[in-house]
Amino acid sequence: MIAANLQLATPLLLAGIDEAGRGPLAGPVVAAAVILRDDRPIAGLADSKTLSASRREALYENIRRDALTCAVAWADAEEIDRLNILQATMLAMRRAILGLGCRPGLVEVDGNRLPDLRFGDYRPQGRAVVGGDRKIAAISAASVLAKVSRDRIMRDADRYFPEYGFARHKGYGTAEHRRCIDRLGPCRFHRRTFDPLRSMLAGISGRAEPGVNSR
Repeated sequence: MIAANLQLATPLLLAGIDEAGRGPLAGPVVAAAVILRDDRPIAGLADSKTLSASRREALYENIRRDALTCAVAWADAEEIDRLNILQATMLAMRRAILGLGCRPGLVEVDGNRLPDLRFGDYRPQGRAVVGGDRKIAAISAASVLAKVSRDRIMRDADRYFPEYGFARHKGYGTAEHRRCIDRLGPCRFHRRTFDPLRSMLAGISGRAEPGVNSR
């Protein structure tokens, strides 16, 4: 249904794709797709990991305003546990591509793997680019959108489960986060198949889960 809303593929359009959140113990993996406009270059684009939070937020607004089209999508913790993190990441990327307002002729993805680019009768060319978030502006833009969007999701999760500190660590396996898991058990945002969480769960099975029993 989403794919049916896409326009015919335009060979000259390049979409950059990147993700955020493959490594954390909690929260979704988020992917973004961006097609930039040649007549509206966005200054300051870079790998989101090298930018301050305030700079990422400012770029996020500029990208949303000046890109030809962009989209953000994700796979949640349940999908990650069911599919594995690699396949969940590929799914989020496919969803982001489908969310674009027009069909790119070329999709460039940060890293060394491409998602399945077969969308019915539409199949763009694809290229995996190691370090693409440092080399290709559209991928840099996608990295910013993915990172900012995921951080916002985790801040929102903190409203529902403030005891885990998601707004601070964004679901990563910090010492604080591990102590919270040891004390509270997992909530519905946690990836239960991830080590060391999977090993932790073996030792805390039977404790109350705030995400299931407390709310």
